[in-house]
Amino acid sequence: MLDSLRRDLRFVLRQLRNTPGFTATAILVLAFGMCASLAIFAFVDAALIKPLPYREPARLVGVYETTGAFPRSNLSYPDYLDWKKRNTVFASLDVYQSNGFTLNTPAGGEPVRAARVSDGFFQTLGVTPILGRDFQKGEDLVSAARTGLISYSTWQQRYGGKRGVLGQVAILDGNPTTIIGVLPRDFHFALTGAAEYYVGFHPAGSCDIRRSCHGIYGIARLKDGVSLQAASANVAAIAKELEREYPESNRSQGAALAPLAEVIVGDVRGILLALFGGAGLLLLIAAVNVAGLLLLRSEGRKREIAVRIALGASSTRLIGQFATEALVLAAAGGGLGLACARWTIQLLRGLISPAMMARTPFLRDLGLNGSVLGTAGAIALGATLLLAFPPSLRIWSAELRSGLAEASRGSSGTAWRRLGSKLVVVELAMAVVLLSGAGLFGKSLYQLLNVPLGIRPGHLVTIDVSAPDAGYGKDPQVLALAELVTRRAEDLPGVTSVGVVENGAPISGNGNTNWIRVLGRPWHGEHYDVAHRYVSAAYFATIGASLERGRQFQESDDPSHPSVAIVNQAFVKQHFPGEDPLGRQLSYVSLDGPRFEIVGIVEDIREGPLDSTIPPVLYTPFKQRPDDYFTLVVRTTESEAALVPTLAALVRQIDPGIVTMRGATMTARIQDSPSAYLHRSLAWLVGGFAVMALVMGLIGLYGVIAYSVSQRSREIGIRMALGAEPRSVRRLILREGAWLALQGIVIGLAGAVAAAQAMRGLLFGVRSWDAATLGPVAGILAIAALAATLLPARRAAAANPVDALRAE
Repeated sequence: MLDSLRRDLRFVLRQLRNTPGFTATAILVLAFGMCASLAIFAFVDAALIKPLPYREPARLVGVYETTGAFPRSNLSYPDYLDWKKRNTVFASLDVYQSNGFTLNTPAGGEPVRAARVSDGFFQTLGVTPILGRDFQKGEDLVSAARTGLISYSTWQQRYGGKRGVLGQVAILDGNPTTIIGVLPRDFHFALTGAAEYYVGFHPAGSCDIRRSCHGIYGIARLKDGVSLQAASANVAAIAKELEREYPESNRSQGAALAPLAEVIVGDVRGILLALFGGAGLLLLIAAVNVAGLLLLRSEGRKREIAVRIALGASSTRLIGQFATEALVLAAAGGGLGLACARWTIQLLRGLISPAMMARTPFLRDLGLNGSVLGTAGAIALGATLLLAFPPSLRIWSAELRSGLAEASRGSSGTAWRRLGSKLVVVELAMAVVLLSGAGLFGKSLYQLLNVPLGIRPGHLVTIDVSAPDAGYGKDPQVLALAELVTRRAEDLPGVTSVGVVENGAPISGNGNTNWIRVLGRPWHGEHYDVAHRYVSAAYFATIGASLERGRQFQESDDPSHPSVAIVNQAFVKQHFPGEDPLGRQLSYVSLDGPRFEIVGIVEDIREGPLDSTIPPVLYTPFKQRPDDYFTLVVRTTESEAALVPTLAALVRQIDPGIVTMRGATMTARIQDSPSAYLHRSLAWLVGGFAVMALVMGLIGLYGVIAYSVSQRSREIGIRMALGAEPRSVRRLILREGAWLALQGIVIGLAGAVAAAQAMRGLLFGVRSWDAATLGPVAGILAIAALAATLLPARRAAAANPVDALRAE
């Protein structure tokens, strides 16, 4: 057997060497298909298949409260304590909160990402420090000393990887925090980002002690044998109890659980599955193309096969030779595809922004791991079977089994043309699906980047400013700092306007929300959530927002004057339909809270993600509630990018202890926003798949038409001998190619609409049957198919009928 295999291998290599065009085409087509599918599979494996790096991750769930506006809302600390005490389904329940802290260094304040966690957080995850110890019970309470653990990278970069780090004190937001442990090298928790410090929760702030303030997230480990449905029912019952006990704060508030893996992956799941589907289509096109090439090649080798059969070659022997040929091609294509996939994985990984990587740390170690290599082997084996099948069919052909008699070319040629034509139609249809997907994603990206913002993003810069509580913890101190920074920024060359906003600049997120009520209306404790921004008098003019009616905020709108508010159009539509809101009074749900008089209506500003609905927003004067963490917005007539470091240096000169972060131009914030990044990635990747699919489909079409012309040489010769004009022969061949292309386009468009309908959640501002996209796709494929058919048609029309008949 080994001797036969060795001889078959030598024979196959000699055959492939003698047909370099066929060999190179088959290997490259297979390699392209495997490259795309393996590269995307590496992402799918890392995000969707590989288990989370925690103990028994299937039992971990995210814990949320629910409201009408937020199906997965964060928790309040008092509610968490009640859930922890009353539940019967969790082995443990803990909370976490992602935070930005200021770390005191010899050079001044430095921003660091950190997380506040309850004492059992790491035990719930099943993570043990590699150095030092975990939190002890009660170490997260107000009465306990402040302690924290650090990430492995922080240990290496900030503390030189020294064991003496234990016991060292880090000053975080002015609070001395003793380092008690170092987390494992491979530990990551996507929901807190790339946190450097994990500190005890210490519920001391005003939000922590109020049941109506929701600022933390829960994570729980289910008890053995408890299902997600049973756990959900238990926490929902507790939420009902709390609603009855605390109607003012917990009205219409439920509970929800979700598998932690689902929470962490989030929107990435749908995107990866869409890309994996596209890569799978590309691989299928590649396999069909190579199978067609082999079947075409077997047509040319039918005399050789007939001779072998006549000399006594068994079917098993011939199939073994064909299988060896398929194995060599699959191995060569697979090896080249693996090399290409490795390069592609690194390229795609390099395109992931640091901010995106912090939210998807499971993508950090992408590469050709065991799962990817195993998948490559399975694909290569499947390709071997698929490639060996078409030529093996020739062995049982009646034409060959009858011996060496000259069989009619028409029967075998017609059979191949029928099968090859069907394969080409399938290829072209899949190419249409991918082209349509690329077009729809591209149009979605265009719509996303051109969605009305309600501001003028050009020549606008934003930068966050965080001042320490120790020196700026009181309102007069904060106001003095904001005025000083604003005045210094206004003196910079090219700066025309400076504003201040608390709770985030546009496009950064909808920010904190508050429950409000309209005074003078019946109220029964309903919770109406509105996003809340605190802005300076010059803010709207600086960002370029338009005031629809009423007045802007004034410098005199300070604590000594009545509280006022400006609302957006979405607020008016929801709370004052058909009414004039100017002059109306609002207040927080609490009756003893401040009252706001609506003095203006501003056009809708896209505060949150580009692809989300603009919610009702309440704007109040920054002076009436200042905070030592705010965002500076600056409009300039000069280069925005050059202004970012200048602003950071300006703040540093005022006080080295003040931290600046996230400085960027508004245009860059829009282009690099998560929604724009994801849509851009989809458009480029699916577009790349589509181009490759189109090229391979056209190669297949060209091969079928060229083979059809070669098999019909006698027919064409007779036609021309009887007086057929070259243009009529050309039309005959073009008609054949056009018919195949038409079938592929029609089937492909139907498949494209179905695929787009399945992926409608990934599209923005585009319908799945968007004619403006599908029409050009059909036109592009039709023109390309005509070009692929034109060369064989010209050859057929230029043939000499005497030579054609003599050859027959």
